[in-house]
Amino acid sequence: MAPTINIPLDALTSRLNLQGRFDSVRAQSLASRFSNLKPLSEFFDLKRLSKPNNFGEMQARVNYNLNYFSSNYAVVFVMLSIYSLLTNLTLLWVIIFVTVGMYGIGRLKGGDLDLGFVKATSAQLYTGLMVIGVPWAIWASPLATALWLVGATGVTILGHASFMDKPIESAFSEEAV
Repeated sequence: MAPTINIPLDALTSRLNLQGRFDSVRAQSLASRFSNLKPLSEFFDLKRLSKPNNFGEMQARVNYNLNYFSSNYAVVFVMLSIYSLLTNLTLLWVIIFVTVGMYGIGRLKGGDLDLGFVKATSAQLYTGLMVIGVPWAIWASPLATALWLVGATGVTILGHASFMDKPIESAFSEEAV
């Protein structure tokens, strides 16, 4: 008999503090989340673009800008997500197909689908949806799209955050005693 290995997941996840990490994001509504969008003139202020002198300055800029432009960066992520779905129409079609299929099967409320010439239970419909949807989803390469989205978002957001200098007002507020 093979020995069983028990992995204490509570000990691993409690050290990472994953439980309360996103509570503040979940608590606020979508309207309040995007209420602090900075204007485009401030987000694309070319006068504040400069190369950081060292890694410490770049780190300080990234920390400041990720907090200051967080809503703008969320919009950038949404725009890149839409772009990635529009450039991978197969994946978009699979998402629409599975969503509409799940909605349609859910509308039956556990009843059977009777078309006159064929009768199918909800379990058969879910199985059929899975048999069609899973190969299509694999063919649509969602992993490649997700990795592209992570890379493009990271380069765009971290690039902007590291090259956008802090406003002068924030430099004076940090030096105050």
